[in-house]
This record gives sequence, structure tokens and C-alpha cells, in this order.
Amino acid sequence: MKTFFLLDTHALIHRFFHALPPLTTPAGEPIGAVYGLARVVLKILREQKPDYVAAVFDRPEETFRAKEFKEYKSQRPAPAPELIGQFNRSRELMTKLGLRVVEMPGFEADDLIGTLAVKFQNEPDLQIVILSSDRDILQLVDADKTVAQLIKKGVSETELYNETAVVKNFGLKPGQLPEFKGLTGDVSDNIPGVEGVGPKTATTLLQKFGTLENLFDHLWELPDKLGNKLRKQKETALFSRRLATINCQAPLFVQELTDLKIAPIKKEELAGYFEKLGFKSLKDAL
Repeated sequence: MKTFFLLDTHALIHRFFHALPPLTTPAGEPIGAVYGLARVVLKILREQKPDYVAAVFDRPEETFRAKEFKEYKSQRPAPAPELIGQFNRSRELMTKLGLRVVEMPGFEADDLIGTLAVKFQNEPDLQIVILSSDRDILQLVDADKTVAQLIKKGVSETELYNETAVVKNFGLKPGQLPEFKGLTGDVSDNIPGVEGVGPKTATTLLQKFGTLENLFDHLWELPDKLGNKLRKQKETALFSRRLATINCQAPLFVQELTDLKIAPIKKEELAGYFEKLGFKSLKDAL
């Protein structure tokens, strides 16, 4: 079976920036997050030998969610100055590693990952693996066909989620995770949810009713206090779910899976690049 890796590169860069000690190039440029990314991607290429890879990035332009809801992610602080330059360095790194960079103004990396996963999910003898540090991506898991490999600890320790693992850990199927956020909201993304409904109540309701539509069709089965609370905030719940749902229909320019085939690495060129960045251990490992 062939393997298609989707790298949630932006999320990984943020993770490594905070997980690793500060590191600079010989010229004094902050580079720690790029080092973490290089280390993990090289490990994947060496040990898991994927056939196709897309390195997916966020863009700085306003997304369709922010246009629809100005408060979306509005509470997040601006990236640290030491981090900003590492995004472009990471794009450069992916190209040096022979990987295709995928990004699109107006869409988040999650949307592009979802679009690519859905586009190629019916390819025979292909497993899709999403590498991320963000649990939001778990809604894309599909049986054993599309799985998520989440950074669990530090830089390289990961945990693999297929559909069975998602249900075991969260009590809900992958497709129900946006429904869950429709009820609970998401503080990190500033998604409101239903005031007064916590994770335990939301999980119980969705285990019984499955979807928000079915839940709102059966409010008469709930205690009056909870039923009235949900009734008054129905539109907020549906809107919150929409914000939390990954858009799998982004107008991507990738047409064929072969467009994402890994290009041969030019080892001498890559070794010189690592030397320039001060990645001695990675250069030696080549």
C-alpha cells in the first residue's frame, strides 16, 4: 500500500517553536522551529517512506471564517518576532527536501488538508496520514483510510488515531467533533458555542442524538432547563459548528496525486543548506 502524508506544517512550526530551546543560525537568525520541522520530516522520510507528501501552510491573508465572524481567533496574540521569519524558512526547507508546498489565500491549512484528503480518499491501495499537533484535524479521520498522527510529546513522539481510536478517546465519531464544538465552543479559536453547555453534557447529547439537527428536533425529551437553554441558542450552536467544520472543497490547483510525488533529494545541496543553518547533526545524518 502506498502512503500520502499531509503535513500540517504551520501547526508543527508553532509546536516546535514552543517545545524546543532557542536556536540560531551562525548568522544569528532564529531557527529552532525550522530545526524541529527538519528533524521530524527527515525521520518520516527515512522510516515511513511515504510516496506522496504535501507540506500545507496557512497564509497571512484574512480567511473566509474571519470575514464571516470578525471575532474568530481575534484573541490570539501576534506571532513572536522570532517566529515570523521561520515560516518562509520552512517553506524553503520543504522545497529543499523535494516536497510540494500547498497554500491558498483565504483558507486555513486545515481546509487544504481536508480538501486533499477527500480528493484522494478513493484512490485504491492508498493510506492518507495527516501529521499535526492540532486535534481539530481529527474530524478528517475516516476508518483506517485517513488517519492522524499527532505530536504527543516533545518533538518526535506521536500518537496514531484511526476512527476506533477517536471514538475510544473522545466518545464520539470523527464527524461528530464539529457538532461537539457547536455546543461547547472553542476558547482557542474564539468560537462561542452554547453558554452553559460543557464537554460532558455535549458528549452525552451527541451520543444519544448524533447531530445538532436531531438534537434540536428532540428537545422535548430533555429536562426543561437544558431544553430551553438550547432552544434559545440554536442559531449560535449551528453557527459555531459551521466555524469549526473543516471546508473540504477549497479550489485547489492540485489535480493528480502524482503532482505530490516526492522529488529526489539532492544530498550535497541539502548538506550545504544544513551547514548554512547550523544543523550539524542533521547534516551528519545525511
